[in-house]
Amino acid sequence: MSGMRSGHRLGHLRGDLRGHRLGRRFGWLWGAYGTSALGTWLAFGAFPLIAIRVLHAGPAEVAALSSVGSAVGAAAAVPLGPWVEFRRKRPVLIAMDLVRFAALLTIPTAFALGVLTFLQLLLVSVVVAAADITFRAASGAYLKTLLPAEDLLVANARFESTAWTTTIIGPPLGGAAIGLLGPVATVVADAVSYLLSALGIRATGGHEPRPERREAARMRAGDLLDGWRYILADATLRPLFFNTTLFNGLVMAAQPLLAVLMLGRLGFTPWQYGLAFAAPSIGGLLGSRLARPLVTRYGQHQVLVVAGTLRALWPIGLAFLGPGTGGLLLVIGVELGLIFSCGVFNPVYTTYRLERTATDQVTRTLTAWAVTTKASTALLTAVWGVLGSLLGPRTAIGLAGVLLLATPLLLSRRAAAHLPESEPAPNRT
Repeated sequence: MSGMRSGHRLGHLRGDLRGHRLGRRFGWLWGAYGTSALGTWLAFGAFPLIAIRVLHAGPAEVAALSSVGSAVGAAAAVPLGPWVEFRRKRPVLIAMDLVRFAALLTIPTAFALGVLTFLQLLLVSVVVAAADITFRAASGAYLKTLLPAEDLLVANARFESTAWTTTIIGPPLGGAAIGLLGPVATVVADAVSYLLSALGIRATGGHEPRPERREAARMRAGDLLDGWRYILADATLRPLFFNTTLFNGLVMAAQPLLAVLMLGRLGFTPWQYGLAFAAPSIGGLLGSRLARPLVTRYGQHQVLVVAGTLRALWPIGLAFLGPGTGGLLLVIGVELGLIFSCGVFNPVYTTYRLERTATDQVTRTLTAWAVTTKASTALLTAVWGVLGSLLGPRTAIGLAGVLLLATPLLLSRRAAAHLPESEPAPNRT
């Protein structure tokens, strides 16, 4: 038996070294993801910068840009989960890319005409947020039909690695583009990246069977809650759901205040702000590469608990941020530790969630997960915007860091007893 396991691991190792192992269709999907991720990071912080420098918005308005857009976008995405569940996922992915492309293009158009307003930024953020949630939910379901279960961690690690690679490249290039051309130029690049992503997903080709409908084809109001019911009924998904939702919400709630603090009061330039988040992304690249070896050696649950705990320890350091080179190095150091821990945690958590979710529940479950994350992030961002105005950005950032220290308590201390029934391996050609 040990010889068989060693041979199996050796086969996986050889497969990891061959770029074509997961098939041509995954290759196109991976390329599409990388293209849109690069566009997103080129435009990193573009909306807050436009709000601050073009529309002269304050801390509360910058926080509202993230919170209101995410909240309304999440609400709009709720009915889309059940609707998408029983439709082919590839056309949905293409449609969501095109929606984001069209919505983002309205920003440079309005800017060129001199009619850009804060309200338009809010509306675009709503549309993009709703399309983003739907895309992520559909992509998870599509990936599960594209690859067998044993390849999901490899695929998710590659997505994570690509995400951090584009994070390293994108913000410095985006910062330079903002310095030369202004923040609106990076929004154009982001929009074009979604168009290219749509073309890449279309090129995946292959036959995708239409999911079977239930006997009651018409969607009922109760169907909107199916995703939450599924999550809360699972004893191992439930604590992970609460942990990731609160962690992501608190981390993101501090970001607008950090932008205000760095770009405003502390006088950092856009390229320094971009560098502070791009350089530490090397940690995410390394973490994502280590995720699968760590799971092989220590087990999926142990890696989730340890990495999930480590990632909560770093953000409180941002409360001590000061001006100049020392302050910049502090941000880079804190982000390096945080991002490395997230780089290990994210692909393992994403794979675990897919494995725990039955195929006919994936879209609704991922939609519910994303909607809750977006809504809680929006709520916490709004609250922290008020706290930033009352207490100052630094104190509010420190408070978020203190609360993050408690998030590991929400992680389950016991491994899952069983997984949903396995299904036939998908065709990867």
